[in-house]
Parts: sequence; structure tokens; C-alpha cells
Amino acid sequence: MAAMSLSRRELALVIDHTLLKPEATRAQVEALAAEARELGTYAICVSPSMLAADRPLELGPVRLATVAGFPSGQHHAAIKAAEAARAVADGADEVDVVLNFGLLKAGDLAGVAAELSAVRRATGTAVLKVIIEAAALTGAEIREACAIAVTTGADFVKTSTGFHPAGGATPEAVALMRSCVGDGLGVKASGGIRDYATAVRMIEAGATRLGLSGSRAVLAGAPA
Repeated sequence: MAAMSLSRRELALVIDHTLLKPEATRAQVEALAAEARELGTYAICVSPSMLAADRPLELGPVRLATVAGFPSGQHHAAIKAAEAARAVADGADEVDVVLNFGLLKAGDLAGVAAELSAVRRATGTAVLKVIIEAAALTGAEIREACAIAVTTGADFVKTSTGFHPAGGATPEAVALMRSCVGDGLGVKASGGIRDYATAVRMIEAGATRLGLSGSRAVLAGAPA
């Protein structure tokens, strides 16, 4: 089967142009926003401290995403919910929350669901993506995490934070996640996607959004 072909414009419209390095400055985030406008990406994804209702970023049509419970997921559920609520109040259109992997690994699925339900309530109508850190999970755990994301009303499941030593997105993980959530949720592939061919493989596997820090380089490989 021939590989999918996406134009630069088509690919840009599924990219969250991302800067989540802990040493990032406000000036770098503003530069990211300008680059996102230039490239025509769907959104930018930045740390919550870079959001401010009284000092909004210049985004034009580009949407604003941020993270909660990032990157470990080992925050109290109430803290994650408060962080998500504050992000929405500060202008975030989308929140990518890291689930508590310790609870998942321990088999406390009710605890995971209660946490994600609290964050879902806190985000209101904003888009909620659940980061499951697929590379650190077994297949059974990926299925459990995806099932909870569905039942708690998430809009997306997301492969990775990009910060875990186990690695980032793989087409195999994306395909498994897509099989778990069906057509009802989006699947975001994030972590280690550095070229056009890899981006296309993720989309072929079922991804509907990509988290990229090197968006310009990836888009450079796409046909005009």
C-alpha cells in the first residue's frame, strides 16, 4: 500500500506546536506563537505559567493548549483540577493532563477515573486530552487507560509527555489506542516525531493530532 501523502497545509492543521522545556522563557514562547502563525499549525502547547488572562499571546487563528499534572502525573487530583481550571480561566482552549500512572499500575482504576472526572469537570467545554505515557505501559494498561478516558468524557488520548525515559510515540501504540477509543475520541501522538515520514506513519496508524517541538523541520519534508 502506498504511503499517505499530506501537503504542508494539511499536516500543519493537525500539529500542536510545542514548547514545554522547563527553561523556556516568555520571549521564547512568544516566538513559538509567531512561528505557529507563520506555519499555520492548529495550536501551540506551552506550560501553564506562560498563560495569563491579562497578557494573552498573539495567536490569531491558532488555538492555545497547555498541560496539567505535567510531566509525572503524581499530583493530587484536586491540584490537577485546579491547575486545569486556572488554565482555562487564563485562556487555554485545550488541556493535556497526565494521568496518575502509579494508580494505574497499582490497579486502582477507580482512583484514576475519579481523578480524570475531576479534571473533566474543571475544564468545562475546553478540549481535554489524557496523556497515558504509552511507552511505559503494558498493552493491557493502555487499554485500561483508554477505557477510563472514554468513560470520563475526555476528548483525546495522548501517547506521551515526551519526557519519560521509556520513549515517545510509536505507530503501534497509536494503533492500539485508536482501536480502544474507536472514532469517538481523538488520538494525539507526541514525543520523538522529528520528520515528515514519521509524522505520516503516526497519522496512518490513527493519530488525529501530533505534538511536535520541531514543526518547521517536519513540515519542510511535506510536499507543497
